[in-house]
Amino acid sequence: MKKTTLRILLVTALVTLNIGVDQYSKIILREKVEYYSYKELLGKFLTMTKVENKGAFLSLGSELGPVVKDILLLYLPAAALLAGLIYLLASKKMKFWTLFALSFIVGGGIANIYDRMVYGSVTDFFQMNFGFARTGIFNLADVSIMIGFGILVILNFTEKKKEGKEEARIQS
Repeated sequence: MKKTTLRILLVTALVTLNIGVDQYSKIILREKVEYYSYKELLGKFLTMTKVENKGAFLSLGSELGPVVKDILLLYLPAAALLAGLIYLLASKKMKFWTLFALSFIVGGGIANIYDRMVYGSVTDFFQMNFGFARTGIFNLADVSIMIGFGILVILNFTEKKKEGKEEARIQS
């Protein structure tokens, strides 16, 4: 099988898996959990509270007018995700872990955009409490996006470390 075909299959599988896991979790939640109910999953560290987020991260933009909100929270992100997906499918020189990370980001983003298009909001339900701080309420699409960004951050630091060693080797 050609490298291009394998890359397309990998991207398609990762994006679809991220969308599918997120949407499946939300289907179960919408059917079986009442809004604002509270359940401890791992003590107070990981809890579940079902809410609908009409904005973006931490409900930012939820008070915007409908036209502006649609442009900023639906159309622009959808266009960016489409461009990202096209880039992932077309790029022939992208390293595996970068491809993996970006597939998670695109898959999670598409899953949340799907919610906005179909339900008018994004269903969120997990929250983490670290004692000194707690997260906003999030969903599995958000987890996919954060995993993707986390991998990119790690890749950035490991690449810079390699570049530094290479420069030191060249200079000596």
